[in-house]
Amino acid sequence: MLPFTYAVRNLFRDPSRLLQTVGGAALVVFLLMTAAALNQGMSSVLSASGSPQNVILMGTGSEESIERSEVHLEAEAIAATSVKGIEEKLGKSAVSGEITYQAPIRTISGTEEQAILRGVLDQALLVHQSVRLLDGSFPGPGQVIVGQLAHRKLGVSSQELSPGSSVFFGDAELIVSGIFSAPGTVLESEIWFDRNDLATLTQRDTLSAVYVRLNDQADWEDVTMFALQRNDLELAAIREDHYYAKLSAFYQPIRVMTWLTAGLVAAGALFGGLNTLYAAFASRIRELATLQSIGFTRVSIFVSLIQESLLATLTGTLLALLVAYFFIDGKAVPFSIGTFHLTLTPLVIITGIGVGILLGTIGILPPVLRTLSPALPKALRSQ
Repeated sequence: MLPFTYAVRNLFRDPSRLLQTVGGAALVVFLLMTAAALNQGMSSVLSASGSPQNVILMGTGSEESIERSEVHLEAEAIAATSVKGIEEKLGKSAVSGEITYQAPIRTISGTEEQAILRGVLDQALLVHQSVRLLDGSFPGPGQVIVGQLAHRKLGVSSQELSPGSSVFFGDAELIVSGIFSAPGTVLESEIWFDRNDLATLTQRDTLSAVYVRLNDQADWEDVTMFALQRNDLELAAIREDHYYAKLSAFYQPIRVMTWLTAGLVAAGALFGGLNTLYAAFASRIRELATLQSIGFTRVSIFVSLIQESLLATLTGTLLALLVAYFFIDGKAVPFSIGTFHLTLTPLVIITGIGVGILLGTIGILPPVLRTLSPALPKALRSQ
């Protein structure tokens, strides 16, 4: 076998080619890691947003979008007294009639962006149990509380949505009374209004949905039966985790486009790298033939070239990991119904390392095979 130092020395024979190889590998790995982090982040936030213990009562025919749903006001009280197995806290049933509305919100700096608005009463905390008030108080008339990622959704600094600041919905000015967290869910990007305020501002006399939280012994099919029996209310029941699973399927084309875009750019970088390798190895045909003539087998030369390639591509992979760690890890990315974080999870890191190894082994095969394929006499005569 050829010594390992031979592969290391060959890397630095042409510094410009080495930089191109390392840079191309880093670009490919970085793009595919980013695509993996985007897909995993969006899937994670949607899957974590729904609780299997919560059932959503929505208007019939609007099961795919809470924003389009309309539910009679009396459905909240009727559900609280008619559905079996509802969880209770401090004597209160975990039933929350809510208004969900998407509309522009303007901050004090004049920035105006779309946000998810949710009109709630205090029993909403009995249903959405991941919500924790971090600062301030629950909203009363003329007030709102904001998720700790709402400023990312609006594209403003967190100071503009701190307690005591103002936001504007149309011509109405509302005071931020508090900040809440709901780790890993889309709720963290929402702005919560007093339900009566939001009903007045949007000029509606219906709810968007009624959320029911069941205890451990309850069967969610009981809620379905309730919806079927009360035809006058025109309700459809869907488990909250199933609702967000449908939303995840809705966003699947976006995730596929992310992979395709990253793959196309990566393919361009890969083919550019292959051209560089073809040119580099073509100039070494006589050198490799000389090695064969003094006793080294083609297998040992092939292994040495793989070592050389892996050193370059894994260096690029390390560079991509460092760039990803400092520039994308923990970055919040807003989308239409919330915000998710890009995280370098073990799966994302393994994806990057795996791509780097594949680039260094399979990616180098065409130029290596072309270089080693000529017969020894012909290779020795090559210029």
